[in-house]
Formats: sequence, C-alpha cells, structure tokens
Amino acid sequence: GVHMIGPQVSELICEAGFAMAMEASAEDLARTVHAHPTLAEATHEAALATAGRAIHKINR
Repeated sequence: GVHMIGPQVSELICEAGFAMAMEASAEDLARTVHAHPTLAEATHEAALATAGRAIHKINR
C-alpha cells in the first residue's frame, strides 16, 4: 500500500496506485515517460535511483 500526507499528494498517490495495479517494477517506472515539470517526476527519479541512474542526485 501507499500512505502520503501533504499538499498535492493526489498527483503522487495516483501514480503509485497505478503502478501497484499494473504490478509495475521499479524498472517499469523508470522506463515510463513522465511529464515535466510535475511532482510525478519524483516517482520517476526514485525508480531511476533504485538502479543508480537518478538524474537529479549524485550517484555514488
């Protein structure tokens, strides 16, 4: 499941719910095109980070 609290979480929880319904892996999310600029890009960035491919953070 997913729990979120805060402003504009409806944009983020929708993406998480869809990923759960589709049984998507982190790699599936990383390969999905995300609109820019949106909060949903955070999901994309997190999925990329699981494979060390995040764009907006220093990969070590």
